[in-house]
Amino acid sequence: MDNGFEKCDNECNLYIKESRSNILIIVLYVDDLIFIVSDDLLITDFKKVMKSELKMIDLGLLRYSLGIEVK
Repeated sequence: MDNGFEKCDNECNLYIKESRSNILIIVLYVDDLIFIVSDDLLITDFKKVMKSELKMIDLGLLRYSLGIEVK
């Protein structure tokens, strides 16, 4: 929340950050984060902030989530 995210009213695990024409959506599931982004720069900045505050491993692009293949 300190980094400009707004929590979705209808979904407690969904956070959205909008800046100009860009949007970054974060979905939380247990101890995992899924990023959906319109600009790669937003991800880079977000990862820097997260790594400075938490122990985090970047697993790269999402391939499977909850047994579902993502392309």
